[in-house]
Amino acid sequence: MLLKDILYKVSLEAVAGSTDLEISTLTFDSRKVVPGTLFVAIPGTQVDGHDFIPKAIELGATAILCERLPETLQEGVTYIQSKDASRAMGFAASNFYGQPSSKLKLVGVTGTNGKTTTVTLLFRLFRALGHRCGLISTVQNQVEDEIIPSTHTTPDSLTLNALLADMLNKGCTHVFMEVSSHAVVQQRIAGVQFAGGIFTNITHDHLDFHKTFDAYIKAKKGFFDQLPKTAFALVNADDPRGRIMVQNTVARRETYSLETGASFKGKLLADSIYGLEMEVDSHQVHFQLIGNFNAYNLLGVYGAAVLMDEDPAEVLTELSALQPPPGRFEQVISPDHIVGIVDYAHTPDALKNVLETIAELRQGNEQIITVVGCGGNRDATKRPEMARIACQFSDHVILTSDNPRNEEPEAILEDMKKGVPNDTPAEVTVLVDRREAIARAVSLAQSKDVILVAGKGHETYQDVKGVKNHFDDREELRAAFQKG
Repeated sequence: MLLKDILYKVSLEAVAGSTDLEISTLTFDSRKVVPGTLFVAIPGTQVDGHDFIPKAIELGATAILCERLPETLQEGVTYIQSKDASRAMGFAASNFYGQPSSKLKLVGVTGTNGKTTTVTLLFRLFRALGHRCGLISTVQNQVEDEIIPSTHTTPDSLTLNALLADMLNKGCTHVFMEVSSHAVVQQRIAGVQFAGGIFTNITHDHLDFHKTFDAYIKAKKGFFDQLPKTAFALVNADDPRGRIMVQNTVARRETYSLETGASFKGKLLADSIYGLEMEVDSHQVHFQLIGNFNAYNLLGVYGAAVLMDEDPAEVLTELSALQPPPGRFEQVISPDHIVGIVDYAHTPDALKNVLETIAELRQGNEQIITVVGCGGNRDATKRPEMARIACQFSDHVILTSDNPRNEEPEAILEDMKKGVPNDTPAEVTVLVDRREAIARAVSLAQSKDVILVAGKGHETYQDVKGVKNHFDDREELRAAFQKG
């Protein structure tokens, strides 16, 4: 593709050299440069892509997209200057891959909790309704039955557009993707055209990155700010910040709610270990999912499907048959009927939602035993709050390691212990080894007790000092149950 076509709608400050060049590939990683590459120099927190411009040229890059032009410009190389290289790369990537998002019905889902469940339910629902679909999520990316490993909640703009183009080439008509706050701030969705956006909820998270809660809210809102007039913006009206999300959007504004008037109104009739009974727009439906939080997820999915012109009755029929995604309130039952629940809950609000649901489902004096940790190199302010919430709703709490990353697990646990109330009735144990913590929880449990293993959900590894060792909470629960 010619460079001038790749630069369509890219905001430029200066151009030095010819744009009538044939470009073979785009990259922001100098190690991936081959002859004919457009190399994008991205300033980062760890490294600055501008420092790798000479290496990129040496490897054959014929064009450089950057925020600061080098002092010396090499002959035969075209230099393009833009105020925001990340944003420019988004539009360039979209053009390079043929603007795939404009040819798909692409729906983005943002919020602190519920993103993965919502996009996965949408993906499964629309396949059941007869559409060819793509999925971009924290758990995995998927093109129909083909599973592609996921490394980020929302991929970088080059990976994202390549993935969308692949989905389009394989016949997909609908794609459902998680949109993280990081992705909005880092311009990973720049140049991507959405058919709709869904807001689930917002609570304190990622303050290690955003620094303030207001900045976090602004990042989420930024997704809706860039939706086009042709798109819908569907928000949870029961979240006080739902209205804020759509203050400046030009998209069609719609709402869903369990508590107030909304475009899509639901009512929770019953919640048990066997699923949810709900009234949705005057239809009474039984769903396989459990918990008040999933009632919201289901209602958002229903609203989005109707806004995409699907038949409401058919949508509810198909939704009623769907199972929860992996690691989202996933049950592992022991031979003697101890109920193990593995959930990705890694924020205070998510943990509270899951534990409240378990407490509501309890029919007698069954114990609630919670195994929980916090990730390293992430927002440390939520650590004591996670421990406090675990103590509030549990009979036994075992504080343990999650993904310590480059922090010492003991230091993370010391932060968590600060949240344990002095007068807590819960028995609190600290065990650094997560496998030992899960085994201890099982040893404490009797028939019909509930063990919640929170924080990692679908993950099949534990990240320690940059090494991802195999670890699956579900496998560990089953193994501990087998040992009795």
